[in-house]
Amino acid sequence: MDEFANVLRAWRDRVRPEEVGLPAGSGRRTPGLRREELAALAGVSVDYVVRLEQGRATNPSPQLLGALATALRLSREERDHLHRVAGAATPSRGVVPRHVTPGVQRIVDRLGDVPLAVFTAAHDIVLWNPLWAAIDGDPTRRTGPEQNLVWRHFTRGHEGVEWDAEHEEAFSSDLVADLRQALGRYPADRGLADLVAAPRRTSPEFERRWDTGRVAQHRTSRKVVHTPVGPVTVDCDVLTVPDSDLRIVVYTAVPGSPDAAALDLLAVTGLQDFPDRNARTV
Repeated sequence: MDEFANVLRAWRDRVRPEEVGLPAGSGRRTPGLRREELAALAGVSVDYVVRLEQGRATNPSPQLLGALATALRLSREERDHLHRVAGAATPSRGVVPRHVTPGVQRIVDRLGDVPLAVFTAAHDIVLWNPLWAAIDGDPTRRTGPEQNLVWRHFTRGHEGVEWDAEHEEAFSSDLVADLRQALGRYPADRGLADLVAAPRRTSPEFERRWDTGRVAQHRTSRKVVHTPVGPVTVDCDVLTVPDSDLRIVVYTAVPGSPDAAALDLLAVTGLQDFPDRNARTV
């Protein structure tokens, strides 16, 4: 674990606090992250980070390694190296990618004035900014399958969101067609197969659309979102990141419209619960 400890310390030292939305402050002993900052970003205890850097913690889980890779803004090659030196298998190319690349992280950091989130090809949310949480709800309050957009849409409904009939049908059909496309690209992903199987058993609407055999990719829609400052009509555009197969989902409103003004107000009132980071991950 010596190499694991070495690269963990080196990569922590190179991440500037302002890159992850933390104040640089004064009197820092290192230009990079403090151990407690990395622990908070990765969702582990400070003591565990200390033991990892001292080579005293063995067999870190793949979930922890993924969280560290995201917190440290590692490239795909660096992430794979972290797994190897930890004695863990590198993430399989046959499963849906979840790694958020540094470039995607920077996009989220820069676009703080629009609601924005990053989803996997299976529509699991993996990264979002505070304005997304303000308009769509805090994703950290959802656990298990509820973090998946498709599962939630077809089994829990879409409380707080309204479409006209045309857009609602297109949105639902596109979600199913997009999931079918992902299943074709990642046939070895058991989690994805389970995700498809669950709504097929419980949602006649999902099953009806699945039986059409349609393959497509969801790209755009228009919806009304009920927020703490009132209903807001937004255009939803989906941008695909080819190398990582992630989806960047962006909500925008017509400039100068009451909806745009509502988003501006929500950016002020909604950020009060998220003062410490520019982006959150799961």
